[in-house]
Amino acid sequence: MTPRIPASILTTALTAAVATLAACGRPEPAVTTAPPASPAAASSAPMTKTVAGPMAGTRITEAYARSVARSVYVWAWPMVNVYNRRLGFADLKEPGRLGGVLPAAPPNRLSMLNNYVEPTEREVACPNQDVVYGGGPVALDLEPVVVQVPDFGERFWVYQIVDIRTDSFVDLGKMYGTKPGFYLLVGPDWHGTVPNGIAQVFRATSNTGFLIPRVFMDDTDADRAAIQPLISQIDVYPLSQFDGKMKQTDWSKTPSFPAPPPEPNGGESPKVIPAKFFDELPMVLKDAQPLPGEGAIYAQAQALLAAAKADPAIKAAIDDEAAKTEQAVIAPLLEFRNFGIPLPHQWTTVRNGAKFGTDYFTRAAVARSNIFVNKPNEATYFYQDLDDAGARLNGSKRYTVTFAKGEPPVKGFWSLTLYDAQHFFAPNAIHRFSVGTKNKDLKVNADGSLTIYVQADEPTDPVQRANWLPAPKGGDFSLYIRTYWPDAPVLDGQWTPPPVKAGS
Repeated sequence: MTPRIPASILTTALTAAVATLAACGRPEPAVTTAPPASPAAASSAPMTKTVAGPMAGTRITEAYARSVARSVYVWAWPMVNVYNRRLGFADLKEPGRLGGVLPAAPPNRLSMLNNYVEPTEREVACPNQDVVYGGGPVALDLEPVVVQVPDFGERFWVYQIVDIRTDSFVDLGKMYGTKPGFYLLVGPDWHGTVPNGIAQVFRATSNTGFLIPRVFMDDTDADRAAIQPLISQIDVYPLSQFDGKMKQTDWSKTPSFPAPPPEPNGGESPKVIPAKFFDELPMVLKDAQPLPGEGAIYAQAQALLAAAKADPAIKAAIDDEAAKTEQAVIAPLLEFRNFGIPLPHQWTTVRNGAKFGTDYFTRAAVARSNIFVNKPNEATYFYQDLDDAGARLNGSKRYTVTFAKGEPPVKGFWSLTLYDAQHFFAPNAIHRFSVGTKNKDLKVNADGSLTIYVQADEPTDPVQRANWLPAPKGGDFSLYIRTYWPDAPVLDGQWTPPPVKAGS
């Protein structure tokens, strides 16, 4: 088991590192005013000041290069991850399915599934079997992108579209009252003409991003059939292909592409390779404009890259530090209990998903453990590695989770999902990986509450069998609550999940 590193220690260390970078970064725009004539004027008229950045050609020590490399690695890890997802799909000629099970499309295109994601996928951790997924990389330096929205009626849906930092830059979904039609994504430097028929334009802060539509579907044959006409009208394509007409695609007939291998332990197919990180970083820095206040970090990262280019010993040192940082800082973030906001009964959550800003620790942690989360008003997530007594969840024990009547409070849907130690579905005889709104055969208690039975062996009681969430035999696992379009008690913290109680 990966040792737990307290979030407070990691957060303090990263915050200190970022502060160090800021102290010696690139110049911010100078503020030029007249010097104050008196002490009274000093509080309202700052002195003229220009802060210099790193001096080109300056020799630096290996120890200093390692210290900067460590903080830059954590800061840029999510961005390199997203950028490499774009590169991984760049050679595709058409939309299809990666390994036959996961959406895959060339840049500025979309591929849709037409059913729940298959449990064998290893491309994105913490998959969701409540929705029909779509996905595709965004490359706004090539061309603006049209996003096509059909009329979903009363069905829950949301399009998540994130920039290279995994921050969302659109509001498209049921919770926004979005109208059917066409929407445009543009890059930070685009100043073209918006054609007639475009309902709204969304501007990204980076050229690279990722798009993931989610459409809720009940776990019934009837709803699988009912959703197909809607799925066929979901599409994304370059602006040059826009003609104002709703395009339709039979997503059941898309080709299959080879999938990259997962980690040897069955984890997510790696997107950040430490040995390649600092070779890929220049492309990432060019792709994304600095956020306000990030000029210093960009300048320090670029100075580090320049030093590494000039001195092979420095390059070897920062590559070595990348590998060490991956193991010491990034790897422990796979486990949910090492980050997030602590809640009662050992649960944790994040309150700034897909709007991380300069919260670099949480951004990296979410990217490592369950990348591409929605904004909290779209979906709030709750994470659990432990039972109510603080012991690691393990398939050798039996557990119960009881939700009070009407809980979790949501306008969309909710689910409780079980993941193995690598945050993927655990194979089981009944092929059930989550329970919640989609299940129409769950049995409530006399008081209206709902008890979920989490265990490896099949219950003999028919009520418990109906509410059974299978666990792996003898292996560690995690539980994960999704609340899509959550009500106010979820958003303001009044509602938190019930305890996971261990039995025999």
